[in-house]
Amino acid sequence: MRVRKKLIIRILIGLIIVVTVAAIIAYFVLANGSRPWLAFYFACCGVILDLNFLLSIYLINKNIKG
Repeated sequence: MRVRKKLIIRILIGLIIVVTVAAIIAYFVLANGSRPWLAFYFACCGVILDLNFLLSIYLINKNIKG
């Protein structure tokens, strides 16, 4: 069974959107509390995950044919 490149990219884009929204929500919810460093930490983790997904999309486009 061959998985199409387009399907993998759509799934990764969906994950990027979900992680970005979750990181933004976590940042604004936790920034109002007593631990703003924790909010910054969660936001940075979201950015790192997004960069990993973007790198995955780049490598999939480069290496998987058709």
